[in-house]
Amino acid sequence: MTNKELNAFRTILKNRQAELEDRNRSRGTLAIETSPDELDRIQDSQEREFAIGNLDRNSTFLREVRDALSRLAAGKFGICVDCEETINPKRLAAIPWASSCVVCREAADREQRTPSETMAA
Repeated sequence: MTNKELNAFRTILKNRQAELEDRNRSRGTLAIETSPDELDRIQDSQEREFAIGNLDRNSTFLREVRDALSRLAAGKFGICVDCEETINPKRLAAIPWASSCVVCREAADREQRTPSETMAA
């Protein structure tokens, strides 16, 4: 990968990192409010659960972006962390924080699904 391409990915990842950090700063929406009305409490609870889910997803995503920036700094960006093969440039263009090639990602996804499918049977 050329220095120009690496710098472009660095810019994309740093912009995404700043965006996610800004989103995570709005934790004030998680404040617990009390209301004498049962429906208001239910709605507040649902909104809080939704906000917690968003915060969790953003935090996970932020960790992936930071990991990608670390790989970039270490000279390992674009190399699959599982099989150490080069990640397809099209995949990186679509998902710059990708840490695995498509084959390894699909294998990991299958492994995650298998235990729950086994329990359901």
